[in-house]
Amino acid sequence: MTIPSPSPDSVELLDQLLQSLFGDFDHWFRRGLVLLDCTPEGLLPPGEAEALQRDIQVALAELAAARALRSAAPTAMAVDMDAMAPWHRLMMRIWSLSALLRRAGVALPQAPEPPAMPPRLSGFDG
Repeated sequence: MTIPSPSPDSVELLDQLLQSLFGDFDHWFRRGLVLLDCTPEGLLPPGEAEALQRDIQVALAELAAARALRSAAPTAMAVDMDAMAPWHRLMMRIWSLSALLRRAGVALPQAPEPPAMPPRLSGFDG
């Protein structure tokens, strides 16, 4: 039994989705590092800022590895949701830090615009 090859359109769509997702993660992880730099001493419980910074650095390294694997793969590939779940949780921690800083009245630097969606995705109707 032969497994049919995916259509070129589906391969392109999967690749665009994955690149867009990777771009979003990269944006928020880097934003988290900026937020940590703006966090006044004592706002977070002892050790929490250091733990968050370490987790962000690990996630950035994992993201770079995932991007490298995707680039090296000869065919389309997806990333398992279980592998991305920790990245989603980390993003939520970063968003919580942002909210905490705003509630504390900390002036935050302007966030750069998140990466734009690839043209094909921006008009995708599903």
